[in-house]
Amino acid sequence: MNIIYMGTPEFAVKPLQAIVDAGHKVLACFTQPDKPKGRGKTLQPTPVKEKALSLDIPVYQPVKLREEENVQIIRDYQPDAIVVAAYGQILPESILNIPQYGCINIHASLLPKYRGAAPIEWTIINGETESGVTTMYMAKGLDTGDMIEKTVVPIADTDTGVTLHDKLADAGAELILSTLSKLENHTAIRTPQDDSLSCYASMLKKEMGELDFTKDAASLERLIRGLQPWPVAYTKMNQKTVRIYEASVCEQPEEALEDGTQIVPGMIVRVTKKNFTVACGNGALMIRKLQPEGKKPMDCAAFLAGNKLKTGQMIYE
Repeated sequence: MNIIYMGTPEFAVKPLQAIVDAGHKVLACFTQPDKPKGRGKTLQPTPVKEKALSLDIPVYQPVKLREEENVQIIRDYQPDAIVVAAYGQILPESILNIPQYGCINIHASLLPKYRGAAPIEWTIINGETESGVTTMYMAKGLDTGDMIEKTVVPIADTDTGVTLHDKLADAGAELILSTLSKLENHTAIRTPQDDSLSCYASMLKKEMGELDFTKDAASLERLIRGLQPWPVAYTKMNQKTVRIYEASVCEQPEEALEDGTQIVPGMIVRVTKKNFTVACGNGALMIRKLQPEGKKPMDCAAFLAGNKLKTGQMIYE
């Protein structure tokens, strides 16, 4: 099959490689423009651009895909299908109508639930036990097109946004090959989405990472896992930002410390050589891995070796 591929982040790399390895001809790749990164603001190519160039696939990086000159480029290629994976731009109707087999999206959730920009992270934050990948025909709405196939991926209690991302990228690479085969064989079945079952996985924001210890420990632990690799959960210690990468939920039944100090959310209630525990609105969080401001992530034991903490201390002082 002759395919135009549209994708930008790391999630879209493995499906591209799988499509090429399966013998399909990728005519061109469309990806977002390079962005400046680092202190030197050097332009950084997208992961899909790097992969496409390594495969000798022509790359296009339009600022606005819907402009007629870009639409015409796609028309001239005469693709059988357009495959899209986290591209980052909405495809106009003028493009949706070009390929005979349609524009097929690889979406990192079990649609119709978790439409939108950050389905991977929100499934963890909301405490879902499974996620997955859906292939779908693209339509004018946001992730509203008819579904073709799904594959389920269980979410482990230890999964972070990073580990679940990698599992779903692998699953997406397998699923798109199955979907393309069904399209070629005319056996693909269209299943309309039930809009009443959908929820919106909104884009992540940096301020979402601030830990509110008045909330229950279980929800904070999920937030810590879900907000990786960005924006990462954080709190304040000695007026400096500390990112939290790993924590576990534990019970905090006592109402006061041994000296009679009343326990309140945000108070350090236990300190060992390996970790420290913070009281929450319900339960407590044992902090296992963190990143002090200006330093690299470290195990809590390394942090405690150079920082004196004591019970009764408020974590955000």
